[in-house]
Order: sequence, then C-alpha cells, then structure tokens
Amino acid sequence: MVSAVDHFGPATRAWFTNTFREPTVAQELGWEAIGRGEHTLIHAPTGSGKTLAAFLWSVDRLLSDPVPDDSDRCRVLYISPMKALAYDIERNLRSPLAGITNAAGRLGVETAPITTALRTGDTPQEDRRRMARKPPDILLTTPESLYLLLTSQARSILTSIETVIVDEVHAMAGTKRGAHLALSLERLEEIVDNPPQRIGLSATQRPLSEIARFLGGGEHGDSGWVARPVTVVDAPRDKPLIVQISIPVADMTDIGPAGPVDELERQPSRSIWPHMYPRILELIRQHRSTIVFSNSRGQAERIANQLNELAEEPVARAHHGSVSRSQRLEIEDALKRGELPAVVATATLELGIDMEAVELVILVEAPPSVASGLQRVGRAGHQVGAASRAAVFPKHRGDLLEAAVVVNRMLDGSIEETRIPVNPLDVLAQQIVASVAVEDRNVEDLYAMIRRSAPYAELPLGPFEATLDMLAGRYPSDAFSELRPRVVWNRVDGTLTARPGAKMLAVTNAGTIPDRGLYRVVSPEGGRVGELDEEMVYESRSGDTIILGSSAWQITEITQDRVVVVPAPPGSAAQLPFWHGDAMGRPLELGRAIGTFVREIGTLSQDRAVEVLESDFHLDAYAAANLAQYLAEEKEATGTLPTDRTVVVERFRDEIGDWRLVLLSPFGSRVHAPWAMAASTRMRNDLGLDVDTMWTDDGIIFRFPDSDEPPDSAPLFVPPDELEELVLSETANSALFTSRFRESAGRALLLPRRRPGQRTPLWLQRRRAVDLLEVAKEFPTFPIVLETYREVLQDYFDLDAVTGILGDIASRKIKVRDVETDGPSPFASSLMFDFIASYMYEYDAPLAERRAAALTLDRNLLSELMGEPELRQLLDTDAIHEVELALQWLTETRRANSAEGIRDMLLDLGPLDVDEIRARSSDLDDLDSVLDRLESEARIIKVSSRWAAIEDAARLRDALGYALPQGVPQAFLEPIAD
Repeated sequence: MVSAVDHFGPATRAWFTNTFREPTVAQELGWEAIGRGEHTLIHAPTGSGKTLAAFLWSVDRLLSDPVPDDSDRCRVLYISPMKALAYDIERNLRSPLAGITNAAGRLGVETAPITTALRTGDTPQEDRRRMARKPPDILLTTPESLYLLLTSQARSILTSIETVIVDEVHAMAGTKRGAHLALSLERLEEIVDNPPQRIGLSATQRPLSEIARFLGGGEHGDSGWVARPVTVVDAPRDKPLIVQISIPVADMTDIGPAGPVDELERQPSRSIWPHMYPRILELIRQHRSTIVFSNSRGQAERIANQLNELAEEPVARAHHGSVSRSQRLEIEDALKRGELPAVVATATLELGIDMEAVELVILVEAPPSVASGLQRVGRAGHQVGAASRAAVFPKHRGDLLEAAVVVNRMLDGSIEETRIPVNPLDVLAQQIVASVAVEDRNVEDLYAMIRRSAPYAELPLGPFEATLDMLAGRYPSDAFSELRPRVVWNRVDGTLTARPGAKMLAVTNAGTIPDRGLYRVVSPEGGRVGELDEEMVYESRSGDTIILGSSAWQITEITQDRVVVVPAPPGSAAQLPFWHGDAMGRPLELGRAIGTFVREIGTLSQDRAVEVLESDFHLDAYAAANLAQYLAEEKEATGTLPTDRTVVVERFRDEIGDWRLVLLSPFGSRVHAPWAMAASTRMRNDLGLDVDTMWTDDGIIFRFPDSDEPPDSAPLFVPPDELEELVLSETANSALFTSRFRESAGRALLLPRRRPGQRTPLWLQRRRAVDLLEVAKEFPTFPIVLETYREVLQDYFDLDAVTGILGDIASRKIKVRDVETDGPSPFASSLMFDFIASYMYEYDAPLAERRAAALTLDRNLLSELMGEPELRQLLDTDAIHEVELALQWLTETRRANSAEGIRDMLLDLGPLDVDEIRARSSDLDDLDSVLDRLESEARIIKVSSRWAAIEDAARLRDALGYALPQGVPQAFLEPIAD
C-alpha cells in the first residue's frame, strides 16, 4: 500500500521514517489533500501531528525547488492566534529542517537552504527591516502583524506566498478577530502572484463545514456566493483522556479548618481554598511538570502565590497576558526543560504550545467551554499516542455541577458550535481605511473583495456605503463634526483615496482587541514587566509591593502611562493584582446538557446518584457525594429541580424584607440577559414597577420593593412575539451597549489612540464614547450604532433561543414550577451571592453616572449667585479672541494648507467666497486651481459667488432656497433633518 510519505523527496522520506514509526491519520489524509493542491482543513486531537501535517509538504517542496530571487523568496505564511504559539512553532521547525538537511547530506541529495522568520508585535525594528530586505522562505506571524504587513511597503514580500497555514482556526473564526483575519486573507489574495493554498488546523471545531467556509472564503457568481472548495480531514479522536474531578473535603457546606484550630489566629473560614492548595501541591510534586489552569489572571496570581508559600520554596509561576513576553518565554522554557514544577496559567497556554515535559493538567474550576477544556487538557501528554491526564478542582457546588457535565462532554467530544460573526461594520471600517491607505481603491472592486470573505459574504450595499459615508465624513448631523474623515470618496469616478494621516491611524490602532487602558509595568531601565488594571493602579501608591508573574515588585513611580517597579526586598508583604474582564457566558448547548444531566441524576436516589457519578462521570468519592447532596438539598427546598424541561420560579424575602423573585434555569446568560431585560421592561411599562435585575449563567434574580403580597411571576414569561421589540427598546440604555459601542468606535478608528505606545485612560475613553453615543444613537443608521446593536443581539444575546424557550413554555413543553420558600434554596443562594457582589462593586458607578448626566447648569442662576452680570466677564478677553480666531480658521495653526483642509473648512464654517477662503488658507499658491479640482471631483459646489461643501447642498436648497448646480450626486440631495 502506498503511503503519503512515499510522495516526498528522498531526504524528507528518509528523515521521517527514521524519526517516526508511521504517519498519524491526520498526517496521512492531510498530505494527500495538500499534495493535490487543495485548500485543506485538518481536524484532529492535540498531539496528533497536525503542525507537521501542515508544514512538511511545503518544506519538502522548498528543499527541492531552486532558490528564487529575494523578491520571490517568501512562499509559506503561518498565522497563529498567539505570539507564544508562533515562537513555539518556529522553534519546533528547526528540528525537521536540520534533520532533513542532514539526511540529504547522507544521501548526497542537493537541497536549498530554508530560512524562517517571525513577525509579531515584539519583533525589533532592525529585524523587520532585515526581513524586508531579505525575506525568509517561511514567515510566521499573527493576524494583527499580517494586517500591518499588508498596510506597509513591506507587503511586497508577500506577493510570492504559495501556502497559508492558519493554526487554531477555531479560536478566531467565531470572533471579530476572525472577521478581521478573513479580510486580511482576501487582501493578501489580491496581491499574490497566484492564489495561495490555505491550510487550517484545529483540535476543537464544529461544525466543520462552517469552519471550512471561513477558512476558504468564496466567490460571487450568477447563483450568488459560492464557497471555495476546502477538503476536510476529520481524524478520529482516539487520543486517551484521563480526567478526574476531585473535592478535597467531605462536605462543602460544612468545611472545617485546614489545620489544627489552635494553630490559627482567628476563627477558621468556610473557604475550600485552604484544603485545595495542599492537594494541588501534592499532585505537582508527584509529576515532573504540571500546568494549573485558572479562568482569570488575578486567580492565577493568587494560586501561584499560595502554592509557593505552602511549599516554602518557588514551585509555581503565574503565566497570563499581563505578564511580560520575556517573563512568559522564561517560564515556558523552564517548564519545557522540567526545571519548573508548575505553571499557573490562563488561556495563554491553552492553544497548541508543545509542552512535552507536562505530565498533568489541573483545572481550578470548570473550564468556560468543552472546547476550552479539551485544549487545556491536551497540554498534558502532548506527544503522539500519549494519554492526556487532568484533575479538575471545582470551587463550589454550582461549579461542581458544571464541571461534571463539561468533563463528560469533553470525553464524548461534544464540542460547542462555532458561530461566525456576520458583517461586523467596525472591523470593516478599519480594513477599508487600511486598504485605501496603501493605494487608491475602486469602490466596486473593494466591495467585491470584501464579500469574498465568509463573514461578509452577504454584506448588503446599504451598510457598506453607510460605512464609506462615515469614513468620508458625511455624517447625518453637524453634531458629528468633531470626527475627522479618514478617506475621500469621489462619487464621480467611484474611487476612494486616503486622507493625510489615515495610514498612521490604521497601523497604530490595528486589530480588534479592545483597549482596556492598562498601565504598562516597567523596570527603571524601561524593560517591560507586565500590565496592571487602571483601577488597581489608582488604588496603589509609590512604595507599595505587588505580585506580578509570581514575583514581588516594589512600586517606585506612577506616571500617566506606566508604573515603574524594582524587585521588592525579601519578605515584603505584597498585594495581589486584579484585572477586570468580560465573559461571553455559557453556550446554550452546554446549558441544555446541564439541564439534561440534572433531570436524569435528579430522578435517582442519593445513594444511586453517588454510584452513577463515580462510575460514569469521573467524580471521586467526595465530589460525587457533594454533588448528589447538592441536588437532593435543592429538591428538598423547592420540591423540584431546574432542568432542560423545567424552569423554577422561587420567591422569598431577603434579609431586609424585600421580595426576591429568582428564575432558575441552566440555559446560560446569553439567554437570561435578554429575557431579564424584556421582563423588567414589561414590568415597568405594564405595572409601573422598576425592579433591580441581575442575571448569571444559572438564572435571573429580581428584587421587588416590600409589599404584603408576593410578586406575580406572570410578567416574567413574555409572549415570544413581543420579545424582540422589548429587548430592542431597552438595549441602547444598557451598560453592555455603552461598553460595546466604545470598543466598536475604537476599532472603526472613530476614537483612536492618541499616539502609539501611549495609553488612553479608560475613563477618558468612556467619556469620549458617551459623548459620541449621545449624538449617534439619535441616528439608528449610523454604522457603529448598527454594529453595536448587531454585536449585542447576535454575539452576546441569543434571541432565537429565548424565543424558542418562551414558546416552549407557552406550549407547556417546558414546565414552570412556582415555589415560595423561607429563604434562598441552594441553587438560588449562588445567584444571591452574585447579586450582592454585583451591587456592592458595580451598581453605584452607573447610578452616579446617571445622576451626573441628569445635572444641567442654569447659567442665569449661577450668574446671580456669583453677583456677576455676565459669565463672559469671568473669562480672559484675549483668550476669548484667540478661541474665536481659531474657530474661524484664522490662526496660523488652523489655516487650511491643502485641498483636504479647504474641504474641511467649508464643511465646518459653511459657504465662503474666494476672499474668505484665501484669508483662511496658507501655503496654497494657486487657490483657484485647488477649488476647480475640488469642484470637478464633486466635493464642493459653487453657490452664487460662494463655495460650499458638497454635504451642505440639501441644506442650502431647502433652508435658503439656493438653486443647485448640475451634477450634484443624488446622495447629497436627500433632505436633512437639521
């Protein structure tokens, strides 16, 4: 039987057969498709040789082909979602390249030398210049760095690309980052000599057809959008997974002290942590190297710190996105060499990185999804054929319930579906500016290119042109005049041209990851140590000691942009850092699975439930007993359980006598958030009740004012046909909408960073975004308002699921159990805890902001109060004069010095005659020719003896009765409200 290895050259074949026993299924099938030149998606478990499957065919060809000129040298492009993974792959490529070269020498076969290079945000400028002068054969990069390459002169090195490898494609496909990458791939497609072969890799992706569609893109023809053919290699998931869920205490409701009581200085807490740390440390010491995964950066730092204190020696270091790259690389290398017993990591070590020394993975709390759990567990036993071993330590009983279901679905391979964002307009705006900044673009050609990518395959012409209007400065109101145009849209010849500064703007605000206003933490010499949350910095002072990357640092200086630190003296008391972040919420599929699990286990006796949980769900004895007790106590308290077929509504009075109405359901916050918004809006509109509301993955809690009668649950169950309208009416007033609008406006280059490398305080970002939103939300067609609605309603909410669930409730397919209890049941208690924490730390701020926003200044009253006839007298007259000159474009720094400046001035001041324009211009030798050119491009019009911006045409006609000249584009003749 002919193997795919037989198709390689003699040197490659000799190296492979001497190094490996045989190809894996992923390699065998992958090489067949890749060898035929087909776009290929390889889906296989971690440690199954996917990376070699993607690279080896190209490596074999590079070795045997003649070395091309430098201009055509770069032929393989590898794209990783993480810089750490790109560095890891570059290191791992060295072995096969050296091995094949040595094999060729032994065989007397001539081979071409293969060079590799990394291009990420950390690549020094000198290395970037060297790469542009002498491109590598294989370039490894990230989506953001690919975008930057395409938006620079260095893009010429990409014209010879023949193969594009997208690693961990699932991690990007379902996000705006994926939409950004899809457009970059189509921009690459436009400049290459021949369409490159695309190869995608992932261990956790579903449905494969949708991921293949994302990877390949498509073409528009007579019958509509047709996806480019992509061969899917779906290798069997035969890698052994050995996972155990453990609880270190017999009863999670009655946790005793972790040590003798007389050794403790105070009353022992009921926390499980003092019992969990010794067990985790014991497992670490039983294995050569261990990765402990945490769901947050602050928790990762805390766990690493506690493990080191307990061990009385450094056994663990924290690894997360706020630790500097140099420290992360140091930690990774120490772990790989087996020199560091443990690393406590967030998702930074989740994807693809080869950690051969890791024997065990520990998950502290349930992973956020099945796919995430599989990726994390796959870091252990990463070699082909090796088993992946993991221990899961839930933090509380609700976490234990979720962990049992997630682990069971991990072992079944039941991965959540990936949903590709549809037409994100903020990403579109950024990529349009970047594309136009490199060269002038024909509008129709640009539209066609954009629609070849899967996320924008069905992009309507209307939103596309609205985005162009926004970027060209044609806003629907003069209130947007503070926003600067980024491109020039010449409607006469249908072209787009970049405005001055557009390219710099596009490259300094690249990508989709939102700016959180983090402070850089640096050494006195400027070396990067990590990042801190803005709020943490505001609470810190010089002299304070903090933990970052499991090392103690003393703050010596806090500036506007950075925190300067030095190593802290030994024994210094240090505070642990914290960071704020967002979570998308439990996937609906996982929610339904949890509901099914609760329903099925809930029918068993407690003793039988313990047996099933131990034998079928991989819980140890303590974990099984605790989970069975948790379900039994909930059933005893309410007489029922929330499942996939039953929703429980629980009423009780809280500690101050107010009524709480708790809806218990497993469906996740993407369902509960819009459901809660619709229900609270309905109660306010129909009953005049303004109730406090909060939702989590496990339900919704409503707080009613005190009353004699318990609140009715009927308003909770909104008619399905009213849901969308109720949610839409409330969405724009939500904190979620405001924060997503701020981030979208930043991506669309409307609220750019001030300068590269300089942070913009988060409070200032919020203030600027609020000001913009106040204007923008009056215009529902404004692209970023549309995009924010789309993102909230499609990406954060699942309206279709809520509609379906409410429909099933109406038809009695899902039952509703109403119960009244003396206090919160076990399930409701966890929601109450979240509710209290949320109001304690968050709800005061929005309320204060709302109160501040409601204040207005009565100028007459203030004038009387201060005993002044005019507020104007309080101001310096010279300052007033200077401001007036600037507003009239009459200062040296304000005068127009280009055609674009003339156009902006007319848009700002309105119609001006030639003399008025000349007085407000400088460095323009031939003003008349500039005006003639702008008129010929239909960007200004001559009205009587004055010139006006084309955007004012309808105002001049409707408000002042001017007869407009011929040739004004129809878009500028539509009536304008103001």
